[in-house]
Order: sequence, then structure tokens, then C-alpha cells
Amino acid sequence: MKVKVTPSKVHGNVKIPASKSMAHRALICASLSDGTSIVSNVTNSKDIEATVGCMKALGANIKQIDETTYEVTGTNLFKQEGNITCNANESGSTLRFLIPLAACTNAKVKFLGQGRLLQRPMDVYANEFKKQNIEFNQSDKEIIVSGNLQAKDYVVQGDISSQFITGFMFVLPLLNQDSTLTITKPYESKSYVNLTIQMLAKFGIEIIETSSNSYLIKGNQHYKAQDVSVEGDFSQLAFFAVLGTLNNALSCSNMDMSSIQGDKAILDCIPSFTSNKDTITFTKKQPAPQTIDLSNCPDLGPILCVLASFTNGETNIVNAARLRMKESDRILAMETELKKWGVDITSTFDSIQIHGKEHYQSNKAIEIFGHNDHRIVMAMTVFGLCAESECIIDDAQAITKSYPTFFEDIQSLGGKVEIL
Repeated sequence: MKVKVTPSKVHGNVKIPASKSMAHRALICASLSDGTSIVSNVTNSKDIEATVGCMKALGANIKQIDETTYEVTGTNLFKQEGNITCNANESGSTLRFLIPLAACTNAKVKFLGQGRLLQRPMDVYANEFKKQNIEFNQSDKEIIVSGNLQAKDYVVQGDISSQFITGFMFVLPLLNQDSTLTITKPYESKSYVNLTIQMLAKFGIEIIETSSNSYLIKGNQHYKAQDVSVEGDFSQLAFFAVLGTLNNALSCSNMDMSSIQGDKAILDCIPSFTSNKDTITFTKKQPAPQTIDLSNCPDLGPILCVLASFTNGETNIVNAARLRMKESDRILAMETELKKWGVDITSTFDSIQIHGKEHYQSNKAIEIFGHNDHRIVMAMTVFGLCAESECIIDDAQAITKSYPTFFEDIQSLGGKVEIL
């Protein structure tokens, strides 16, 4: 799918989608609970559909009551037998969260994936499962898991992905003995682990933090069914925060200012905003050069590259290596696409340097490629709205992974985005 983006002033209010990170966690916790839970304010996307489908395959009874609400009756993982297939599509969260669940069943579980998903690093699980004689076979087509996870003292690398830590936290409380989790330093994306601990607590599961990088997880715990409403997503708010800063004032509702989401760090990068109840308003103001640390908020990388491109002076984005292991190599993708606009951008393996300016214009429509990556497409859409000439974005259907109504929401604000 291609879209044409024409520079245009935005205004008004947009309701930000529910947090995908929190929706994954709520649906998984509900699926592991004794009894029936209601999970509401869910924004549906391909990633959320993947988690729902996989939890159904693992025995949960999940019914969609309306557009944003699910009724979930939990499964007993230990009673699952035979051959089970889980299609994670392109969702890294789904795959990495659920692999340890598969290792608690008495089944042979096959995980399928699309795009770059099955090429993402899985060594944390591969190495640990080998120690426990759990089958773990990964290829470009599938991952096979078969075996029984044991309670023990686990050591997990802290600089690859917090998703592995979350995966263990979902299942270790269900085992019949206590376990510990020690995270090697540097411990990056701890904010996402804190989201997991917060959601687990809502469902009656206790994770005891014994130090800044270690946890005690008592066994024989039971998930208790709960009704939860999913809060708004700061990683999606970020696109509108930058748009409001660079283009024109706009307001974003469905947000919780008390949230502990790591992507709330976007507010630290924005020069001017106000908040009132569940609404945050951004006003146009020239941002200042800054150094931005992505270690706890890697998903902000693409849109912060756009902010930096329109900032007079040098912006440095550091601790960004994990951007290279997402749906695309996001550092390479943003560098490639921004250079088409004439942005002065360079990078190392784990950092990005941008010398920005206020105006970008071309005498012909710039042709942008989306790299099959929702965040690249959305970031480059914001750039196009703030530039001074048109662009065409190919591969724009990638937004369906996390935010299917993104273009509609942009249009509702007066942004000129035309599907070709």
C-alpha cells in the first residue's frame, strides 16, 4: 500500500490507542488465571491478534465481546498435550513471552512467524533450555519447544531484550518450587519489566525485587481472574507529541500521567506540553539539541530521529543498538529514508547523530520505503506532514501491526494523507 503525504497543519484532539505492551500482558495474565476476566480498552492490531490466537491454542477460552473488550477464561498449561501450533505473526512480544509457557506444557509446541521474527535472537532461551534438556529447535520457518521448565536460579542477559525476563516471570510463579532471576548488567529496558510486575500483581502474582537486578519468585502461586482496563500507549502518543511540537498544537486523550511506561520518556524530550486529567496538549515550539538515551525506551527511536531532524543543532541518540533487531534495522532504515530528504544523519552500531534544521523541501515527491516496519512508516508520515513538499510512502500497510487506524487519526486532525 502506498500513501501520499502532503504538508499540512494539524489541529484538534486524538484518542491515543491502548498500550500494546500492557494489552499483551493483561491478556496473557487473564489466560493463565483461575476463572474469567474481562480485559477492556484494548486496541486491536495484528500483534494483539497474535497473542489472542496463541493463548487460545494453549487452551484459554477468549471471546471478543465488542471492538475493545475480551472475555478470557484461563487455561491450565500443565494439562495441555499433543501437538500445538502458535502463530506469532510478526510479534516479538508474543513469541518471546510465550515460549516459556510452551515449556510448561506436556505438548510439542510449534511457533510460526512472519517477516524477520524468527531471525531475532533467541539465544537466552536456546542456551537455558539446553541446560534443562528441553527441546528448542529454531529455523527460518518455525521454533519447536518441548519439555518441562524447572524451578531454579536463572541468570539472564540484561542487554538483549527484556522480553525474555518477562517470559520467565509469567511462568516461574506456577512451578512447584521457588526460583530466582538475576539480570546481568547493563540492565536495559527495566521499565518494561516493571510493567510486567505491575500487571502480574493485579492478577495476584508476587515478584519480589531483592536488588536492582535480581528477583525472588515464589512457586505454587495462582493467577486470580481480574477485570482490567488497558491504559493509553505512550509509544503511540510519541508520534503526535512530535507532530504537535513541530507542526501545530494538538491534544491527545486516553493517557494516564501516573503510568510507569518507559516510553513516557517522550515527555522529557518535548519542549512544551500541558496535562489535564487524561489529556495531554502539545504546542508548537522549536526543540533544543539534546542527548537522548534509548536504553529504556527503544521504540521511541524512529520518531525521535524526526524530532532531531527539525532541531537546529546536533542531537545525539545513544544506547540504540536494539533498534537494529526490530521489525527492521531501524537505525539503517531511518538513516536511509531521512537522507532522501537531505537530513544530515550518521550512525554507529549503537548511536545516531543528527544535525537538524527547520526546513526540508524537494522539487519532486520524495519516495519513502516503509521497511515493513510500522514505526518507520508512522515516523516518516510525521516528517512528511512537517516538511514543505510531498512524499509518497510505500509499504505503508505495516501500520496494521500496531495501529491500524493511524492514517484515519491523522486525517481527523486535518493531516493530508491520501491512500493511493
